[in-house]
Amino acid sequence: MKSGNDIAVKVEHLTRRFGDFVAVDDISLEVRKGEVFGFLGPNGAGKSTTIKMLCGLLLPTAGSGSVGGYDIMTESEEIKKHIGYMSQKFSLYEDLTVEENIDFFSGIYSVPPQKKSERKEWVISMAGIGDRRKSVTKNLPQGFKQRLALGCAVLHEPPILFLDEPTSGVDPISRRNFWDMIYVMSKDGATIFVTTHYMDEADYCDRLAMIYRGKIIAGGTPNELRLEHMKRDVLEIEVDRTVDAIDILYKSGVDAAIFGSRIHATVESAEVSAPSITKLLEQSGIRVLNVEKIEPSLEDVFVTLIEVS
Repeated sequence: MKSGNDIAVKVEHLTRRFGDFVAVDDISLEVRKGEVFGFLGPNGAGKSTTIKMLCGLLLPTAGSGSVGGYDIMTESEEIKKHIGYMSQKFSLYEDLTVEENIDFFSGIYSVPPQKKSERKEWVISMAGIGDRRKSVTKNLPQGFKQRLALGCAVLHEPPILFLDEPTSGVDPISRRNFWDMIYVMSKDGATIFVTTHYMDEADYCDRLAMIYRGKIIAGGTPNELRLEHMKRDVLEIEVDRTVDAIDILYKSGVDAAIFGSRIHATVESAEVSAPSITKLLEQSGIRVLNVEKIEPSLEDVFVTLIEVS
């Protein structure tokens, strides 16, 4: 356990109910200063509800916690002064120009007058939108909106940044570029708390917590999660008819799931199962193009965890 001075975010037994529905169910976690911490789970798992409580936008039903040393129950206004927050809808005003959005958020975040011009130019440079500064925001491509929203969220140089599904709806190249910017901010000392339902993004994080149906089901570094929760092998199977093949595997009791155009099967032994799965599919008229043992992805880990949760 780190000392209190090393902890940027800490919650214990955090719970949020909406009537009879428990959106966040007794979760506890710590985020260290300067860390990129991922909060990973499918839509509806409780990620956004948690981040709203941490940002002082929603009071918990039960539990306790602190952000930047401020109590989430009693000091929400102080928390808001010391964090940056970017929602999945990018928190921008679509009818304002790029510069007008930056000016607006400079005022919201009380950027000192002598620093406003410097910070505006930093955002425009960081977002790569120097030739679009007079453009109306709604006309920008999604990737540019995303980078502008990030810039606006950190105009006041907050020590802690909360990103709620920041890469939702943008193309893969923009997602990768966005993570590059997150790394730069982390190296400069910022603490990043990011929620995502993209399992492949979990590998970008220093540590992460997996949440499912309001409960944290696992936590640790990406490698720790693989080592601790994947005791079986994963086979990647490429066939000519993926949907038919997955149906055959299901009916035969093979633990399998579709990943893009391929199938991942979790088995006790790759060496033993690869020939038998190949034979099973080929006898059913499926052409098997390739079967190989692969390192489990964090999506494989997550699927394994929810099957036993």
